[in-house]
Amino acid sequence: MEHVTATLSKPALKIGPYQVDPPVVLAPMAGITNVAFRRLCQEYGAGIYVCEMITARAVVERHPGTMHMMTFGANEKPRSMQLYGVDPKTMAEAVRIIVGEGLADHVDSNFGCPVAKVTRKGGGAALPFKRKLFEAIVRESARAAGDVPFTVKFRIGIDDDHRTFLDAGRIAEAEGAAAVSLHARTAAQRYSGQADWTKIAELKEAVTSIPVLGNGDIFSADDALRMVAETGCDGVVVGRGCLGRPWLFGELEAAFRGTEIPTPPNLGEVARVLRRHTELLIEHDGHDKAMRDIRKHMAWYLMGFPVGSELRRGFAMLSSMAQLDDLIAQLDHDAPFPEAATGPRGRQGSPGKVTLPHGWLDDPDDDCVPEAEDMHSGG
Repeated sequence: MEHVTATLSKPALKIGPYQVDPPVVLAPMAGITNVAFRRLCQEYGAGIYVCEMITARAVVERHPGTMHMMTFGANEKPRSMQLYGVDPKTMAEAVRIIVGEGLADHVDSNFGCPVAKVTRKGGGAALPFKRKLFEAIVRESARAAGDVPFTVKFRIGIDDDHRTFLDAGRIAEAEGAAAVSLHARTAAQRYSGQADWTKIAELKEAVTSIPVLGNGDIFSADDALRMVAETGCDGVVVGRGCLGRPWLFGELEAAFRGTEIPTPPNLGEVARVLRRHTELLIEHDGHDKAMRDIRKHMAWYLMGFPVGSELRRGFAMLSSMAQLDDLIAQLDHDAPFPEAATGPRGRQGSPGKVTLPHGWLDDPDDDCVPEAEDMHSGG
């Protein structure tokens, strides 16, 4: 693979008072972007690293599990949090608590989640269809945030017949958002097929006074540079591409700076990283939860490497550090990083009809608040 080392002549990305160099944001992913994973990623490259999605109502009601999820490392700057909500008052109150108590330095908002349990209540990717309700949420939240940047993430729309991204971008810009991010898929696509980067370019043309970030199908440094070159976006948001590959952020930093991209790690180095990931999880959540959590990362870390089925089963059923060390000892540490492992990873699934509240599509100007969201943070 020929590495890209060209720089892009764009001004540095600024989100509120924060200069984001390189212009890279880690997307919040449920059950993934906890403080342990964010810390691991930050050890490879700079950027903004967003914690798991937090439910506004859970912040207002001080839900203990949510408060634990809102943990940040001592060196995280800016501390970045993503809120989910469907009610302007609840969202604004959550933002006031976060800002007033100094719990974060940047608040993002989720209007892109395609999961049925979210969209069936009018949340996530369903909500921007209700233009006035969306406008009220952004306006009240941005006001409550004051000097703390409030940003907005959304999708192309519910489906190809209900595209909302241009309206959402213009509304967010007008109501005080510090930046917008577009996942260039519809909710109906979920994570399937290809992201349509031309929509990022369209949004960039429509939204001119605040940064526009692109999200979707960034699995390599080359992808990130190509997205910026093709769309003119001000920065990139990386989700599934870094699963089992936290060193991707080092590759992205090198690409944006025009320096040589680091050689991908061999299996011995990957084993060292996954062990470090496990240690950080134990530090954050305790031994038992950490062991449960790290299991889902193992297939991503080992993707494409010559690891036998028995060893893979062992990693997937991990229960102790002693067992992990024993399994690592059995790996071929000199095995080179497989070319195939630089492609798509993580959930993809298939497209499908979006679950919406009854009558949701009847009137885009209806600003009634839908049924209250669940307390459960993290997606």
